[in-house]
Amino acid sequence: MEQQLAERLRALRQQQGWTLDQLAGHSGISRATLSRMEKAEVSPTTAVLAKLCAVYHLTLTQLMMLVEAGQTQALVRREQQAVWRDESLGFTRQSVSPPDPHLGCEVLACTLRAGARIHYQQPSRPGLEHHLVLQQGQLALCIDDTAYQLQAGDCLRYKTFGASSFHVPGNGDAHYLLVLL
Repeated sequence: MEQQLAERLRALRQQQGWTLDQLAGHSGISRATLSRMEKAEVSPTTAVLAKLCAVYHLTLTQLMMLVEAGQTQALVRREQQAVWRDESLGFTRQSVSPPDPHLGCEVLACTLRAGARIHYQQPSRPGLEHHLVLQQGQLALCIDDTAYQLQAGDCLRYKTFGASSFHVPGNGDAHYLLVLL
């Protein structure tokens, strides 16, 4: 999967007609890091992929779907659901219902390790609608400078236009469903 991701990242850049230097300027990621990712020498982190997705106006799931180049079907069996992990953050993202050009949303099952923090400087697509249902644990979010503290069973509904961050306070992991529209 690492090689396919590297190839897809290179193809996305080339489709824009950008050099590595130009992409570095748009994304804020160093040219050296971009080059190493495109050669599959390093695996990108969640934060780096988020920056690239923002530049290309894709969600992370849409990018991963392009990498897998699979066709979506009405029934998505558990073993067909793509899972992406960022071990450095303790973040797991399972595409329960992947994006489909004929359907309006996608559903993700996410786990974020206790104490972990994720910060996104900008949304992958401004105005992207989120419905986050915390199933287990606690989650502190900051969406466009507004702070929220979620407990198990809470649902936060929002659209992203600016920076957002996720933090798991306490000792337990946070497990949540995320519906993107």
